[in-house]
Amino acid sequence: MTSAKSARRPHHWRRDLIELAALFTAVAVADAIANLIGHQPEGPYLLIASAVALVATAAFHTWWARRHSHAPPPGPYSEAAGAEASGAGASGAGASGAGHSWASASATDAANPTARTEDGTETTTAETAEETVEKAAEKAGEKTGKETAEKTERRAGETVLWRMRTTVRDAPGALAVLCTTLARHRIDILTLQTHPLAQGTVDEFLLRVPESLTARQLTREISAAGGTSTWIERADAHDLVDTPTRVLGLATRTALDAAELPLALRQLLGRCTIHSLPARSLPAVPGSGSGRVTGEGAPVEGVLHETVMRLRDPSGGVITVERPYLPFTPTEFARARALVELDARLGPRVPRGASVLTLPEGNEITVRRADQADLTAARAMHDRCSERTLGLRYHGPVRDADRYLDHLLSPRFGRTLAVQTASGRLVALGHLLWDGDETEVALLVEDDWQRRGIGSELLGRLVALAVEAGCENVYAVTQAHNTGMVAAMRALSLPLDYQIEEGTLVITARLAASPAPARSRPAPETPSGYGRTEEPPRLVR
Repeated sequence: MTSAKSARRPHHWRRDLIELAALFTAVAVADAIANLIGHQPEGPYLLIASAVALVATAAFHTWWARRHSHAPPPGPYSEAAGAEASGAGASGAGASGAGHSWASASATDAANPTARTEDGTETTTAETAEETVEKAAEKAGEKTGKETAEKTERRAGETVLWRMRTTVRDAPGALAVLCTTLARHRIDILTLQTHPLAQGTVDEFLLRVPESLTARQLTREISAAGGTSTWIERADAHDLVDTPTRVLGLATRTALDAAELPLALRQLLGRCTIHSLPARSLPAVPGSGSGRVTGEGAPVEGVLHETVMRLRDPSGGVITVERPYLPFTPTEFARARALVELDARLGPRVPRGASVLTLPEGNEITVRRADQADLTAARAMHDRCSERTLGLRYHGPVRDADRYLDHLLSPRFGRTLAVQTASGRLVALGHLLWDGDETEVALLVEDDWQRRGIGSELLGRLVALAVEAGCENVYAVTQAHNTGMVAAMRALSLPLDYQIEEGTLVITARLAASPAPARSRPAPETPSGYGRTEEPPRLVR
């Protein structure tokens, strides 16, 4: 092969004629000079001196050429160049039967500086070597580039997401110093939010951090860059959604369903505890009117005090949000207050979708969402239930069951599904009660409608609602001899944990991918999910 620099030229006889004429011309000129100098008195001496100078010049040229050879320098490409030239020789041998390797070509460079190919073209050995080295370098460069790309991809894959919040001085260049520190450790800033304060600014980052960098090291580097009160926790792919999009999504969910307000606040503010306290306590006797004033309340504009915010509940009372590990910022308080105001303006609302099911015996039932408007029908169902059924459901004083129905049906504490017959009579209730990362499920089916699959249907729908809300676990508190509830929980085909304490059975179903241990719950003195007599149930989230 020849390089792109060496164009293939056809061989002509005129070139040989010109070379022969040049040779005869040189001989004639040399003879003329010899005759001119030889007839001078000092001619022989001049001829001898010229011969010595010519020999010295030839010797110096030979030494110089060997010392500064034009052969490719030894290096990482030598073997690759040899292999490339050998491959080219092998290809030539397949066509003409006379292949040459790089070593044989190098050995003939001094004697024959031009190599003749099969079709009569010429290419110099130096050009062939140069071309081979260039191709080897290109291949080596491609290999190096691929290796670099692979290393970069592996390095990009070995990263984790962190959410970081730190306070910096409200001065020009303070944030730039912080970002420079992050860039020096190859940390990618995915999102950035600023929360102005009276003194300084709280900057909240979503970072893609090399897996080798620990939270302690990152905190130390941030402190050195001027950050204070630094807080770091692991994030996941859901945090990649930008804040305006997430807030709009939460507002939409709240607008469609009043029960979404506590969940929306939880997702807006992160890990926090939410207490919903009504303005009046529970009545001492069901149906005896409103209870006493609790004194719980908050101004319309709400109250913010570092790690606690108090907001006026649209249904009366106050919503208290606590986050002990991280103070709230005025920006977060404004977002939460706007969400509560939206709920207040829209008023009570529950999605009115319903599903009609046919039981094995042919009767049709309707499953729908229930709220406080169904209080009268729920009390009537209680009156038709036996004491044994109420005792299995509430495992407490049966006479107090009606006192808590108003709170159980309130969307502020969870979601309730009701089952009614074709005639409109309520025959079953299923409750999903918020409780931190876990969620309680409770069922009550009227005696005449038991053992027909209604409880299993309600439980499956409640678990689906819990998964939709992002809950990690659901648990049921019942009695050990309640075989119907145990069978319904087992029919979920979920990992279950069982705990028995003082005759009370707690069954926890894990909804999340990672196992979570069931919490120990003592046997309640009052009906499960209802709270104490003087204090209504609280949403703990």
